[in-house]
Amino acid sequence: MGAEAAAAIEAAAIEAAVSRTLRARGPVVLAVSGGRDSMALLHAAGRCDPASVAVVATFDHRTGPHACRALALAAQSAARVGVRFAAGRAGPHVPPTEAGWREARWRFLREAAAAAGATVVVTAHTRDDQVETVAMRILRRAGARGLAGLDVDGDIARPWLSFARSAVARYGDRHGVEYVEDPTNQSRAHLRNRVRLDLLPALRRVQPAIDDCLLAIGADAAAWRRRVERVVRDAHPVRREGDGCSIAVSALAVYDAPSLAVVWPVLAAEIGITLDRRGVTRLAQFTRAARTGSRMQLSGGVEVLRSRFSFVLQCGPAAGSAVRSRTP
Repeated sequence: MGAEAAAAIEAAAIEAAVSRTLRARGPVVLAVSGGRDSMALLHAAGRCDPASVAVVATFDHRTGPHACRALALAAQSAARVGVRFAAGRAGPHVPPTEAGWREARWRFLREAAAAAGATVVVTAHTRDDQVETVAMRILRRAGARGLAGLDVDGDIARPWLSFARSAVARYGDRHGVEYVEDPTNQSRAHLRNRVRLDLLPALRRVQPAIDDCLLAIGADAAAWRRRVERVVRDAHPVRREGDGCSIAVSALAVYDAPSLAVVWPVLAAEIGITLDRRGVTRLAQFTRAARTGSRMQLSGGVEVLRSRFSFVLQCGPAAGSAVRSRTP
């Protein structure tokens, strides 16, 4: 097979993955940063099924002029394919850290989805992103749930998780996709960049198959996570209450702390709350020891109340970005 034929087959497979996601999950929000991968995603969606895209959403982290250029490019590209565009910007109180930006960005994306009547956010994450994420979770001593990395079910779809970053780059080059390079991608101030630029290359020199090993860890963890989620959701349906949910005290009383550390993240995810490792540990301890009327604060403005008959998990006021949208 010639190089051109192979490239055409690869490009067709990349577009087919996007088409399947849009057909199955639309209407969706496309998360577009203005960078190479997400601009390729926007291009593919425009070619495959633009009618299934409710809105293209871009979040400005306020990290410099390149962020403004990226937002402008995403807006122009959305207009070219006839899709509504929504922009968000980090508020002054958003910490200038990976975690702070991520939390604000996802809050904005979910706000954009709700405003557009969509239930799914589609991202351009690739196999390389999964390798990096699993490596980072290992460094942070994540449990099995966290080691699943990006391979999770829910309101986020990642059609390119089985494709290498280089394949997406070739697809973008093939179609002349414009993008804005983010200079912070080379900054070793951020853990992901240190993993990408330093740790993984060093590991590959020692163990050339390290990427496959990390992907296997992620796949095994994802399979475990899906089994646990099915069991917990069947056994403990949550009752929604405004911006939160409640779970009967009696339902959780049968668990020890390690079991609660498995159960609570599943229950919290039902209302869009992601608990970090420290929060899970504290919540498990609180569940075992709290008296009626006790309260506990978790990161991200999450509050837990122990009432007489239930635990109430509730999101605090959103502290992030406003959503601005426009139609082409």
